[in-house]
Amino acid sequence: MTSTHRALLVVDVQPTFCEGGALGVDGGDAVAGAIADYLSAARGKYALVVTTQDWHVDPGGHFSETPDFVDTWPPHGIAGTPEAELHPALEGIAVDARVKKGAYAAAYSGFEGRDDSGRTLGEILTAHQITSVDVVGLAESHCVKDTALDALGAGLATRVLTDLTKPVSEELGEAARAALRDAGAELLPSDRA
Repeated sequence: MTSTHRALLVVDVQPTFCEGGALGVDGGDAVAGAIADYLSAARGKYALVVTTQDWHVDPGGHFSETPDFVDTWPPHGIAGTPEAELHPALEGIAVDARVKKGAYAAAYSGFEGRDDSGRTLGEILTAHQITSVDVVGLAESHCVKDTALDALGAGLATRVLTDLTKPVSEELGEAARAALRDAGAELLPSDRA
């Protein structure tokens, strides 16, 4: 597949999901830096780079004062806060579209979000004739997995770059990788992308 048909989806690389954030993932800051380095070197491989962000206004039962960390979570990715912005490591990276998700719902998948013009991620990819995607970001076990599964469901050839993502826990990461493989995603390190 040529670069004219491949997009890079950078999922939820935000301070809220990195060390010190409301739902920090161990290694999140390192993933942010690695994604920035990869993009600096590999930008020419992609026709399109799209970021997604958790951008919660009032997501209802997604937030809880007594979260179970399965279906309910502490407040995170609150719209307009520094934690909800893109990670500082991504400043200066050429991004073609920014999709925000979860204003009034949980919204794990980037395909549930919209850009500032109201276009869904699917509409953005279709408009650019994208046929394949590479997915990176945080967390592998949740939003990366769901975004990749929805990409497959949309008929896109989908790869997850395994060194540019981290799960909430290794156990959840193993389960996510199994689900992705079973659905037809290719899992590989970025140096083989």
